[in-house]
Amino acid sequence: MPNYRIIVDLSDRHLYLLDGDTVVRAFPIGIGKMLTKTPTGEYTIINKQAQPGGPYGAFWMGLSRPHYGIHGTDDPASIGREVSHGCIRMYNEDVLQLAALVPIRTRVTIRL
Repeated sequence: MPNYRIIVDLSDRHLYLLDGDTVVRAFPIGIGKMLTKTPTGEYTIINKQAQPGGPYGAFWMGLSRPHYGIHGTDDPASIGREVSHGCIRMYNEDVLQLAALVPIRTRVTIRL
């Protein structure tokens, strides 16, 4: 049984999936813009929803910080850029792969 956790590195704009202390996957992400920065800290995934609609792409994973999450996007050109209102954006195919692997209550560390 894997012991998954997620590290979001805002400085290199990547999300890392770890099993214990070993990185098993890395995904490019879009992050919050200057006025709505992605909050750093320790969180957990508290809910998951396929096809949430709107700008959230193919999947939404809500974080324990209200109104923040890891989600797909309807604007793939935004990945790698500072564009969101603080959420972590992923390519739709990437967020679907990640969501299939990580259960609710997975630890998420967001760092600079």
